[in-house]
Amino acid sequence: MMTGRHTVEQQRHTVEGTDPGLFVEVHEPANDAGLRPVLLIHGFSSSSKLNWVDSGWIATLQGAGRRVITVDLPGHGRSHAPEDLDSYTPSRIRADLLQMVYDAGARPLQDGNPASGLDIIGYSLGSRLAWEFAATQPDLVHRVVLGGPSAADPLAAFDLAAAQRYLADGTPIQDESTAGLLKMAQLIPSNNLFAMLSLIEAIKGEPFDPAEAAPHMPLLLVAGEKDERAGTMPVLAEIAGKRGAMVETLVVPGRTHTNVVTSRAFKEAAVEFLAV
Repeated sequence: MMTGRHTVEQQRHTVEGTDPGLFVEVHEPANDAGLRPVLLIHGFSSSSKLNWVDSGWIATLQGAGRRVITVDLPGHGRSHAPEDLDSYTPSRIRADLLQMVYDAGARPLQDGNPASGLDIIGYSLGSRLAWEFAATQPDLVHRVVLGGPSAADPLAAFDLAAAQRYLADGTPIQDESTAGLLKMAQLIPSNNLFAMLSLIEAIKGEPFDPAEAAPHMPLLLVAGEKDERAGTMPVLAEIAGKRGAMVETLVVPGRTHTNVVTSRAFKEAAVEFLAV
C-alpha cells in the first residue's frame, strides 16, 4: 500500500514446513541514506502499529533516510496465533526473524559497505529478543538499541495457572504482576489471549540468561527514570562490556517503562547512535 510518499510492502512470512503467519512490513524512506535496514521488535501484548507507528518511530526513522522492517510477534497485531507452543519459543521467533530479514533484503556485514548488515531496535520483550538475536548473529547485526531492557525476564514470574483460573471462572489473581500483565493484554482488541498465554509458557521454557550469549557489537540501552527495570541496565552493560561491546546508556527523565517508547529523546538518541 502507499502511505504518502512512502512505499510500504506487506507480506505474510512463512518458514518452510510451518506457517507462523508473521505480519511483516517494509517501510521505505523518501530519501534513502544508503545505510543498512533497521528491524523493530515490539513488546509483549503490543504490536508494530502501537509501539512504532503510533508513537512516531517509523516517521522519525524514515525522515533520517532509513529503511525500516517491522513485524508483529505471534498472536500479536495482525500476525497469526498458531496453536503449537513451539511457534512462541524465543529461539523459534529468532529463527523466523532471521529468515524474515533476509527475505526483506538484509545481507551480512561487509567492510566498507554501510548498506550491509542490520540494525535492531527492541522494546521490553523485544529487547530480550534483540539481545539474543544479536548475540547469535554477529555477522549480520551492526548495532543494537534496547528500550526498557531488563537483566531478568519479567514474564518468567507470571502465574499461568492463576491467569487460566481467572479467565475460566473469574477467580481473582493474587499476584499483582500477573494481574497487571493480563489486564494489559486484555485491553488490546487485536491480542489473542490464548496466544499471549502460549507465549508466556514458551518463554518460561527458555528463560532469559543475558550472560549465556551476549552481543559484542555496540549497544545503546535506554530506560525511563521511573522504570523499575532501569536498575538492571548496569548489569547488562557490564555483561556486554566484558564481551568487548561498546555500551552507551540513556535514562529519560520522568518516563516509565510504559511511556518511554514515545520519548523524543529516545528516538533522537537511537537515530544518532545508528547513523554510523
